[in-house]
Amino acid sequence: MRTTVEITDAQHRALSAVAQQRGLRGFSALVQEAVDAYLQDLRADEVDLLLGLEGMLDDQEEKEVRSRIAATRQAWRAS
Repeated sequence: MRTTVEITDAQHRALSAVAQQRGLRGFSALVQEAVDAYLQDLRADEVDLLLGLEGMLDDQEEKEVRSRIAATRQAWRAS
């Protein structure tokens, strides 16, 4: 699955260097490794709790949360 992830220029340079050292064309495999390691470090009950939250918001609450997230992202990129 494709997604967009915001990273710093320094992170991009570092990931590109590691990927090149490993003979990789890009650094998607490195990001996948990092996500796998992160998820592995979570406790099983944390993952179950988070997955159990799916569908907990009604349509209006979802719109409000998405709006707040969008506003936060805009402010974050501006700083």
